[in-house]
Order: sequence, then C-alpha cells, then structure tokens
Amino acid sequence: MTRTIIESKSKTVIIGFDQPFCVIGERINPTGRKKLAAELEAGDFSTVEKDAIDQVAAGATVLDVNSGAVFTNKMAEDPRYADNNFVEPMLMPELIKRVQAVTDAPICIDSSVPGALEAGLAACEGRPLLNSVTGEEERLELVLPLVKKYNVPVVAISNDDTGISEDPDVRFAVAKKIVERAADFGIPAHDIVVDPLVMPIGAMATAGHQVFTLVRRLRDELGVNTTCGASNISFGLPNRHGINNAFLPMAITAGMTSAIMNPVALPIAASKIAEKRAEIAAAGIILPEDMDDETFVTLFGMGSTKSRPGKEMEAIRAANFLMNNDPSGGEWIRFNRPPAADGEGRGGRRGGGRRRG
Repeated sequence: MTRTIIESKSKTVIIGFDQPFCVIGERINPTGRKKLAAELEAGDFSTVEKDAIDQVAAGATVLDVNSGAVFTNKMAEDPRYADNNFVEPMLMPELIKRVQAVTDAPICIDSSVPGALEAGLAACEGRPLLNSVTGEEERLELVLPLVKKYNVPVVAISNDDTGISEDPDVRFAVAKKIVERAADFGIPAHDIVVDPLVMPIGAMATAGHQVFTLVRRLRDELGVNTTCGASNISFGLPNRHGINNAFLPMAITAGMTSAIMNPVALPIAASKIAEKRAEIAAAGIILPEDMDDETFVTLFGMGSTKSRPGKEMEAIRAANFLMNNDPSGGEWIRFNRPPAADGEGRGGRRGGGRRRG
C-alpha cells in the first residue's frame, strides 16, 4: 500500500489510501493577499503565525508555506526586491522558522523558485513535502536532484512545456513521465504526490468527471498518492462551499488522498456585524443591550467572530468515517463536540499532538 511520509521534528503524517484524508492548509501565501505581503515586507509575521495556529486548530495536518512575494516598497533601495528569485530564498526560511515556532505540523515548502525550495529544505525540521515539480525538462533537472539530496516527497503537477492540457489522457501521461524520471534519480513512486490539475467546472462541464477518472488511473496504474487545489473546481461560481463540499467526498471515493485547501471559516467582519445590527434596529427589533457580537451573529446565522473549521472540513470528516478511515467514528465525534473554551486551544505546540504512523 502506497504511503507518503511527511514529518516535522515531533509529528508524522502519512498520506495513503488507507489513511484519513490529508488536509494541507493553504493560507500562508502572500500571493493575492496584499495586506499579508505588506506585513512580510515590514518584517511582521504575526498573521503568518496566526494562520498557522488557526489552520491546525481547524484540522489541517500539514501546512503549505508559500513565499511568493516581491517587496515593492524596497525597490528604490535595491531593484532586486522586485524579483521573486531574489526575495523568496530570503523569505522562505524565515516563514518556516515562524511556523515551526508555533505549531508542530509538518510543512509543505511551496515555491516556483528553486533557490527558495533549497533554502526551505535547509531550514525545515523533519521531512517536509516539496511543492512542486512539473513535467518540463528544465524543472525536472532542477527539482529532482533536491528531492533526492534531501530525501523528501514531492508534489508532481501534471503539466509540461506544452502547458495544461484539457485532455485527461495527456495529463496522465505527464504524471507518468514525472514518476519515471523520478525513478531515474532513485526516487520511489511512494514519494511522488501527483496533482492531476482540477479545472473549474464553470468553464469545463466535464472537469469533475475528468479528475475522478484521472485519480482512479493514478491510483490503479501508477500507485501514487494525489493532491489538488480543491477550490479550483468551484472558481467563479456562486455558493462555492456547496460545490467544494460535494467535490471533496467524491474525490476521496475516487482515491484522492490529500488536498491543498483552506480549512478555516474566516471570522465575520466587524463591518458586517454593524450593518446587521443597524438593519435589526431599523426593523424595530429590540435586543438586550449587553448582547455580545458572538451571541448576535450566532442568533442571526451569520457565522462566528472567531476562526473555526470550514464546512469543507465537515465533509472531509464525514467521508473519512464513511470510507472506514476513521475507525468507530472517533474523529467525527470529536469534531462535533462543542468548541473548547477560550484558553483551551487545540492547535499549536501547547495542545500537543500524538504521533501517527
């Protein structure tokens, strides 16, 4: 049975067909998050630390750390700050250091810059997952030697020099090529986690069917574990959580063993609470003066003022139970218990974690 082992200094996570679905938290990524990118440029890692803790508390077992930033405010002092190849090798080790200080979750080192990947590997405790290699020859020659040197597993993305094919047979062929080229370097198939590339179903009606078929082939013919950017399937559509919640259990049933995703339902914004309070007052509804925001948003079905597990995590926990990867439903029962009181946090180092594997 294929098992991909990822480790921190004190915890082991196993990705495998007979294991609970592995959730790789995606939030530590400045790409598209201007506020986070600005904080990193200023040397402020507080959001990174909070995102690490919140994702583990919500159920992530591995944390993706992406260093994709440029520092525009520093360009005047040195134009190299506009270049990812300059910034990311400096930034990645610091990101990893900060994450490892607040949680014992294993890390997925995520960058398109080989220098950042190697800097991350040098800084990382344990056995991280490397993200990623593609079927492009230049990329294979740069990344696979790192995978071999540090003896780590790697995400293999099913595109090559020709781009991303809409033909699932082509994407399978690229994955097979990567597995075979990895074998040339002495890298076993169980250390390759293939991303078959999930297309948005809003743009391609067969996207869901394609990925389920691909995942089965990857499992049955290549014997490899798989991952994906889970939210890609719902891109551009309303009620994305509804689509994601259906997609993930179906993908798990097809044989997918992990996903890079956001496990956290983000807190409701203070501005939204103020708007709702004004709406309620305008309707003549009188509420107790001492009603706090958390009670208010719960009463009106708005969510929560605190970070909590997202609905996708509920679907994954249920799928684990139904696939017999949660014996006796212990994790499902724990997941559905009332949240711990303040000061009794379940994420991070203080809460500890039992070693699996």
